[in-house]
Amino acid sequence: MKRRNLIFVAWILTIVPISHVKCQGVDYCKFVNPMIGTAAHGHTFPGPVMPFGMVQLSPDEETNGWDWCSGYNYSSKTIMGFSETHLSGTGGADYGDILLMPTVGQVKVEPGTDDNPDVGYRSRFSHDNEVASPGYYAVTLDDYGVRAELAATDRCGMQRYTFPESDSSNIIFDLEHGIGSTAVEWTRIVGDRRVEGMRRSHGWASDRYVYFVAEFSKPFSKFGTAEDSAITSGSRSENGKSVKAFVTFRTTAGEQILVKVGISGVDLDGARKNLSTEMPDFNFDKYRDAARAAWNKVLGVISVEGGTASERVTFYTALYHSMIHPSLFQDVDGRYYGMDHKIHKAKGFKNYNVFSLWDTFRALHPLMTIIDPGRDGDFVKTLIQKYKECGLLPVWELWGNETYTMIGYPSIPVLFDAYMKHIGGWDADTALAAMEHSAELDWLGLKYYKERGFIPGDKENESVSKTLEYSYDDWCIAQMAKRLGKMDVYREFNQRSLFYSNLFDSTTGFMRAKYSDGKWATPFDPFSVSGHYTEANAWQYTFFVPQDIGGLIKLYGGKENFADKLDSLFSERSQLEGRYQPDISGMIGQDAQGNEPSHHVAYLYDYAGKPWKTQNIVREIMSRFYTDKVDGLCGNDDCGQMSAWYVFSAIGFYPVTPGQNTYAVGSPLFSRIDIKLPNGKNFIMKANGASDDAKYIASATLNGKPYEKAYLTHSDIVDGGELELSMVSTPNKSWGIDSPGLFVMAPDHAVVEMPSVISGGNIFYDSTTVTLLTSDSSAVVRYTLDGSEPGEKSNLYRDPLVIRTSRTVKAAAFTGGGKRSMTAVSTFTKSLYPPAKYVNSFADKYPGGGLMGLTDGRVGTTNYQTGEWQGFEGTDLDVTIDLTKEKKIDELSTGFLQDTDVWIFLPEYVDYFVSSDGINFTKVSEVRNDVDSQKEGSLVKHFDAKFNGTEAKYVRVLAKNIGVCPPWHKGAGGKAWLFVDEVTIK
Repeated sequence: MKRRNLIFVAWILTIVPISHVKCQGVDYCKFVNPMIGTAAHGHTFPGPVMPFGMVQLSPDEETNGWDWCSGYNYSSKTIMGFSETHLSGTGGADYGDILLMPTVGQVKVEPGTDDNPDVGYRSRFSHDNEVASPGYYAVTLDDYGVRAELAATDRCGMQRYTFPESDSSNIIFDLEHGIGSTAVEWTRIVGDRRVEGMRRSHGWASDRYVYFVAEFSKPFSKFGTAEDSAITSGSRSENGKSVKAFVTFRTTAGEQILVKVGISGVDLDGARKNLSTEMPDFNFDKYRDAARAAWNKVLGVISVEGGTASERVTFYTALYHSMIHPSLFQDVDGRYYGMDHKIHKAKGFKNYNVFSLWDTFRALHPLMTIIDPGRDGDFVKTLIQKYKECGLLPVWELWGNETYTMIGYPSIPVLFDAYMKHIGGWDADTALAAMEHSAELDWLGLKYYKERGFIPGDKENESVSKTLEYSYDDWCIAQMAKRLGKMDVYREFNQRSLFYSNLFDSTTGFMRAKYSDGKWATPFDPFSVSGHYTEANAWQYTFFVPQDIGGLIKLYGGKENFADKLDSLFSERSQLEGRYQPDISGMIGQDAQGNEPSHHVAYLYDYAGKPWKTQNIVREIMSRFYTDKVDGLCGNDDCGQMSAWYVFSAIGFYPVTPGQNTYAVGSPLFSRIDIKLPNGKNFIMKANGASDDAKYIASATLNGKPYEKAYLTHSDIVDGGELELSMVSTPNKSWGIDSPGLFVMAPDHAVVEMPSVISGGNIFYDSTTVTLLTSDSSAVVRYTLDGSEPGEKSNLYRDPLVIRTSRTVKAAAFTGGGKRSMTAVSTFTKSLYPPAKYVNSFADKYPGGGLMGLTDGRVGTTNYQTGEWQGFEGTDLDVTIDLTKEKKIDELSTGFLQDTDVWIFLPEYVDYFVSSDGINFTKVSEVRNDVDSQKEGSLVKHFDAKFNGTEAKYVRVLAKNIGVCPPWHKGAGGKAWLFVDEVTIK
């Protein structure tokens, strides 16, 4: 990524000397610069927030554009106002609720643009007049001469505006405003000091309610509302899709008007209680100081000495960014908006939201298990409660909504890691049942994964990454089941945790996509950010086998070969014809520190017996990609995961395999690190002589005894003690080279491998050939075709099977002594019509993972008899689908289902027609959208058509200007969305 030289905010001059760090009452906030990450692609915001608070009060500059996911990017020249909610470091946009903007003069209710702010209420500003620190933000709005200051409590925000002399000092409320979302809103003006209302938005989170109550320190003299830019002075209420309100004051020069805003996801009463409890008065300085004290308390759990001033700022800012999300999500009375869209009350825990789990299971949650295990326990209890509310452990949860963003079932490592570290207060059996449920669904490639031991690349996007992530998640399930005495569950998921090896191509040395017929996907380019990987290429995802690094090393033929492959990763070319997406950033060779799949890779040299190489490369990553400048993050911070990586690495160790209770040792950045543990003990690391050059460990002692291991255990840390390292500038190639403890809890390889079921597809027209393979030369494969469980007397597999009718094939591998594998299951369905075929290949727009992957399927018109779809993005769509008498219209649903007869995603605002003869069509009178209902283990979105009792044999779909996009992006560009796969009718 091309880095820019940007101005470093002048507050750095206030940093206290490091000699004061150990003193009681040190102001750690002076080491924090919230502006870091607001430039380039960091996606952080500069405004005040309490540690893990529900309110993130911050300035907004734009609502569209990927670099404004937090509402703020350092490159903008204007500010449109200050809203109560923001996401920190995400790659998707949402929030920006309840925007307030102080103005002077004529009331305007449209924001204008960054290039032309004069047409709206925006204002120019200068970074020279901007201040940001934990719990406080201030800026001068140049167009109005207004100084705006912000402070926050957990659930409330306070804004203090210093106005010039005027009889028209205004505060605009823009409820239409949101970051990447649309909304319906209402507001009412109560008396002469209060405005209240609600914003219901539809964006990344499909359905969010934010209620608010705003109170002023002074009565306003005028007021009004607006809808669709039409201002009605004196109006006290408004509702619609473009609701604004304003209040006007008469001010003297330098007069301060304060407004405090309480929010709630439950109701107005919740917002009122939150406001009266947390902000009973207008003492701005009190709330600002209280926030700073709260931040000093949590930042002070780790004190450091040594390093440079810039490194200390980078470190404490990273620690700060690690404590913004997940965010508190309950009112002061404990009520919150649940995953079932009902109101619940938290009992025995604090409820949180914003779980970017695919990112944060790697480092942020393990960091919390050390420095704040009580809060991590509440995170776990929240995840289990969300499962109870909606029947699914969260994947990427946002304000009580599941967004299905990213891949795997990433709640599971968080639960298992907490379980292994004895963070209790929750029922482990319930948690295991929830984990098993996530793993047994038949969506997002899991059906193929369970049946074949891998996900075919011709059946599922991001097939390699999904297979690898599922394998690690399944290891977590297996290990937890083992400790709970559930050995049948352990044996099943232990074998599944080894499925990663089915995609290792020994001829290329990469994890590679494999098709349904068992052949490797071609052409193969390990540099390509293709649809087979999630935000990565083959170089980056090949090394994601954290549960079985020893097994991965064996696939390479030993530690030396494995280390050579790592060397190639870090030395390979870092660019290839501009094919990298913004997420593929922070490149050293092909290692991409800017995105999570690479975060553990630098520490793998420890496992290869070359820990000095880990020490060298970790230091290089820290110095190159983490700085104290506003563009000091090489990628999205992803709710603190990027920052948590730096916190761990700067103190000298990293959790390569969450759940294993070991931390691979790197190279501490500071000469002394003191971690204050919640149990009253301290873990101290001394890196004597550490400097830019002295980055290698010459020798070590743990609690005064010689220490030769390139890892620490969790108990080493939480039991308290002292690790002392001697740091030198020349590698010591004998220290830490033999560390068997890094490989504890590896999967049990003494299993009979499940046979692979290889075919051309599960839906066929004439016939299909099925091959059953096992790599175990001592095993035989036995199978059934009637759906029964294969046993030692079932059909012996010798030659490929030719399937001509609908069948369920079950196969298992057997060895002597009664040992057998898991059963591979695959159902093959004979179709009356040939399957749909893509004429144009996939072209990934943004490989964002899971259901967030924006894929250009380039679909358009069709010749239904051949099943061939063709066309291009932007065409009109006119499709007729033939139904048999056995298939009713209400079965034509949309959802992420595998091998269904119709897999078609259509928006509810296109036109649907039905017919019994295929000639005379009647428009459907009503289409009902049941969001996220659950049916037969798969999450489905239904569009059930009611058509006045007519039995339809044909459905016609007519839409204009089709563009391919999942539903939560359907507002992008004003396009409809469509995705078609294997359209066949029985």
